[in-house]
Amino acid sequence: MDVFALFATRVSAALKSLYPEVTEDALGRLVVEPPRDPAHGDLSTNAAMVVAKPLGRNPREAAAALAGHFASDKDVISAEVAGPGFVNFRIADALWLDVLRAVGQEGADFGRTNVGGGERVNVEYVSANPTGPMHVGHTRGAVFGDTLASLMEYSGYDVTREFYINDAGSQIETLARSTLLRYREALGESIDIPSGLYPGDYLVPVGQALAKEFGDTLLGMPESEAVPLVKDRVLDAMMALIKADLADLRIHHDVFFSERTLHGPDGDIAQTLAWLREQGMIYEGRLEPPKGKTPDEWENREQTLFRATDYGDDIDRPLVKSDGSYTYFAADIAYHRNKYLRGFKHMVNVLGADHSGYVKRLQAAVKAVSQGEADIDVRICQLVRLMKNGEPFKMSKRSGDLVTVADVVAEVGADATRFMLLFRRNDAAMDFDFALVKEQTRDNPVFYVQYAHARACSVFRVAEREMPGVDLSLLALRSAAVERLSTEAELDLVRSVAQWPRTVSAAALAHEPHRIAFYLYDLAAAFHGFWAKGKEDVSLRFVNAADPTLTLARLALVGAVRQVLVNGLTILGVLAPDELS
Repeated sequence: MDVFALFATRVSAALKSLYPEVTEDALGRLVVEPPRDPAHGDLSTNAAMVVAKPLGRNPREAAAALAGHFASDKDVISAEVAGPGFVNFRIADALWLDVLRAVGQEGADFGRTNVGGGERVNVEYVSANPTGPMHVGHTRGAVFGDTLASLMEYSGYDVTREFYINDAGSQIETLARSTLLRYREALGESIDIPSGLYPGDYLVPVGQALAKEFGDTLLGMPESEAVPLVKDRVLDAMMALIKADLADLRIHHDVFFSERTLHGPDGDIAQTLAWLREQGMIYEGRLEPPKGKTPDEWENREQTLFRATDYGDDIDRPLVKSDGSYTYFAADIAYHRNKYLRGFKHMVNVLGADHSGYVKRLQAAVKAVSQGEADIDVRICQLVRLMKNGEPFKMSKRSGDLVTVADVVAEVGADATRFMLLFRRNDAAMDFDFALVKEQTRDNPVFYVQYAHARACSVFRVAEREMPGVDLSLLALRSAAVERLSTEAELDLVRSVAQWPRTVSAAALAHEPHRIAFYLYDLAAAFHGFWAKGKEDVSLRFVNAADPTLTLARLALVGAVRQVLVNGLTILGVLAPDELS
């Protein structure tokens, strides 16, 4: 049950009744949300203002008419005009209390919406070069992408989680050559790893496996023959490392798409360029010298260019290098056309801070290859700085010069890693303080939220101990007399629970999973606040053996808080422990 969506529907119906000529476009801009100042009411709507202008009416007069329409509504205590034409509602307690009944009935599905309408969405995230284990730079995008996919699934989208394996570039040749050195090492040679190769000791077991498989056979081969033999084996080993790192973070993908499959005479890139040429979307031309710093991709020559500026990009983009090989962007266009041909009209790409310049070109590519039918949202995850007690934190670096995901998870665990990385907007840089996430205080968000769940569970244990003959089953809680909840403290907590469905819908539509983390922290704060009131005022304690009816009503409230915490933490991929040590 979403009180805000319910009232949005009622307000829309009221406007249609008052003004039959109102358009659906105007009604589509209608918003019902909590007012910024709770003293102004429970709900506020901009409805009168969004319809007044196209109707040629005064917004405050339209607001007064709308407020009057609700004068006899049993669920509305008052409807008042404010400011330039807002209408603020105070809602009857009975409607808020219906939220508790809805939580009891719907359980894990409370807050689940269908704003996605079953539409297929491809969410691509991580997509790290398969040259070693995941480093901390990948972690934020991995957690963000995985949580966004979960949030969108919970909101009615048909989501495919995809990992694009960058296995077609020169870095794979470098990886294979690096592995051949470890192979020689496994056969007893002393090696020196030159600059430009991968020094991480994660290649040692791969070299040992090659020695076991090939003996000394590869030693006599020219590197040009040995590298192709090694390449697939080391790629498989690196992907196994990456998948293990992802599993430590509770992250999974449905599809692992190999960039190499795009190449070749009949590959997707060749087919895509032929199609683009047929459509008149590419041409032979010369790029103007860019102003300021010259990018690597600029060459002063006649070349094959994609008409990216026709689709919103700043410049047209080269597709073929001077040596005849394809540019990275040619592969990007082909890959996103592949997604579109697989049936994805909605795509989300999660990229690191160093890819912020890719946004317009990817949007142009998707618009072109789908002829305007598909869209893409490119979400940039800014950098994470590792800290401890406010100072930069140098961890052990077991993989060359990189701190790995495994290092971070070993230090603080998957729950803290995931929650803390989501407790800030993805487009804002952040500090990850290892000391903070080990504190058991309100300043540690993951502890504070998990503690709220554990505390809710402890309330039920106290009730079982102090009221041994009372039925505390879920069925009993569903029929609890929640109308006994009448104090402002109780109703404030109910209102906090009622925000959950609206939060889910808004976060899913905006592709902003940090809203879930923020909401859970606020709900935890409301719950801890109520608990503290019970310490000061015996009448507000959750369990009162002398009044089983009131206790059951309050347990229904505690159960609702606990359920919403579970629902939210599940979306975030964070556990909800019954007890904390």
